[in-house]
Amino acid sequence: MLTQRQLFLQHNAQTTLEPLLLEFNKAQGMYLYDAKGKKYMDLIAGIGVSNVGHCHPSVVHAVQEQAASYMHIMVYGEFVQSPQVNFAKALSDILPENLNCTYFVNSGAEAVEGAMKLAKRYTGRSEIISCHHSYHGSTQGALSLMGNEEFKQAYRPLLPGVKFIGYDSPEDLDLITKHTAAVFVETIQGEAGVRVASQAWFKALREKCTETGTLLVLDEIQCGFGRTGKMFGFEHFDIVPDILLLAKGIGGGMPIGAFISAKEIMLSLATNPILGHITTFGGHPVSCAAGLATLQAILNEDIVSGVTAKGELFKKLLVHPAIKAVRGKGLMMAIAFESFEQNKKIIDACIADGLISDWFLHCSNAMRIAPPLIITEKEIEWACNIILKNADKITV
Repeated sequence: MLTQRQLFLQHNAQTTLEPLLLEFNKAQGMYLYDAKGKKYMDLIAGIGVSNVGHCHPSVVHAVQEQAASYMHIMVYGEFVQSPQVNFAKALSDILPENLNCTYFVNSGAEAVEGAMKLAKRYTGRSEIISCHHSYHGSTQGALSLMGNEEFKQAYRPLLPGVKFIGYDSPEDLDLITKHTAAVFVETIQGEAGVRVASQAWFKALREKCTETGTLLVLDEIQCGFGRTGKMFGFEHFDIVPDILLLAKGIGGGMPIGAFISAKEIMLSLATNPILGHITTFGGHPVSCAAGLATLQAILNEDIVSGVTAKGELFKKLLVHPAIKAVRGKGLMMAIAFESFEQNKKIIDACIADGLISDWFLHCSNAMRIAPPLIITEKEIEWACNIILKNADKITV
């Protein structure tokens, strides 16, 4: 009889010829447990997804309760479904006044795709600007916005009318004109290795978009929902976007994404033609119930308040000759090493010791740190000790 690993390689589509092939059958809080019972600390939260930890009791209860009531009953936007309504209202309550209308989708890439259509439809323009080294997803439209040619060249032709500016580059802002429908920016660049722009640049970007009638779209698919030490990353920069993109951490482990804007802007998808954007499973009631439970857990347990201090503890402890830099904000961080080869060896050694991490698509010499926000000081100390121990072994 074939093993699960053999069946995985035989029947599941592969994204790489060298998958990790770790087989897990349980996840709880900060930890994953493999088929043999070995315990691993998850230092990347399923790539920024499990902000409240794996299988948070409130999220599990919400999923079970909603699944027992109803699951899919209609494509998005036709029936009044309480999980969608309640989650959208809860998001509106914690966001700036102009971000009051949510379109739920299934993923971050879908949120990007919907926002691209919305910006074109509302402004009547076709040009879209993104940033060098950006990552917005892997669908055709989102890939067109990716600022790394290596990952795009095999799939051309992509969307026309896309330009790129430097992230945190003031001189490039003049490329934004009255022909530009939208500028898509990761509030904090993730796959570039966690890069944080200056507040002055973000303010100038906001002003330029306002001046030219361009919609500012902030991608917080990775940095939203408390990961940076504030509920939303844009709060660090004293600006407000026209469209906000969320996914990953908002569903507590369930698949969900969202693009959020003003009701006036969002209504442009409802006419001329009607059904300007449609999705069968977007706003799935079980995912929305999980999203609301996740948001309530973050707020009720005051999870965000400790994130900044936890990030600072990582920075304090991660001191080693092999570590060239520790970048980030809150619990969205990158540890830079000399090379990808060195980084990969340290990551593999850490996994063998029960600590899961990985690297970044556009910055392969850096190790990702993005644990569930519930990580404790003791767990941070243990994780750092494992990283430093293996940095010693690999660099001797």
